[in-house]
Amino acid sequence: MAESIELVTEPRTVYGTRAARKLRKQGRVPAVVYGHGEGTAAVTVSGDELSKAVRHGARVVDLKTGSQVQKALIRELQWDHLGKDLLHADFSRVSMDERVVLPVPLHVRGQSPGVTAGGLLDQPLHTLEVECLAIAVPDHIRVNIGELQIGGIIHVRDLPLPEGVKAMSDPDAIVVQVKAPEAEAGAAAAPAAEQAEPEIVGRRVAAEEEAES
Repeated sequence: MAESIELVTEPRTVYGTRAARKLRKQGRVPAVVYGHGEGTAAVTVSGDELSKAVRHGARVVDLKTGSQVQKALIRELQWDHLGKDLLHADFSRVSMDERVVLPVPLHVRGQSPGVTAGGLLDQPLHTLEVECLAIAVPDHIRVNIGELQIGGIIHVRDLPLPEGVKAMSDPDAIVVQVKAPEAEAGAAAAPAAEQAEPEIVGRRVAAEEEAES
């Protein structure tokens, strides 16, 4: 779990595309804060500070507005088309004992013996839906492939999860596997192709003419 990061917010009183563009030029990102029976608050946060928090894997932050500090979950981030600049952020208020459901990145670690032997690493699942305390959201879930041989598979049910974290994804879903090399699959198909002798057009025509005479 990443350390809690404090973000200073300022009330937002102007709206619309032009206003948002002006805020971003000033280094601020438009955002909303909602949840826990309170009204939705329109605020702005420092774009640099929010980007820094995201890079450090923060999922829960302390939002400071004046003298008030409240914990909030980073629910959604909107980026520009290049994925470089933050355009908007959604924060959801949370309490210390609240459990939340959200996706957590899966990080593959280790050197697979199967890959070293020529196998192909396939990772169908890159995030895992988990349920946990809002203040204990893991930065990521580690997937160790150090013993994965060719044909080996790691399912969701095989993942070691931190205490208090429950996987919500299908337990039978494949996280990562090592497939046999494509070259071997092609070689296996080659003998079957060789057994079937191709029909020569000239030979077929000659046989038909002989049958008619």
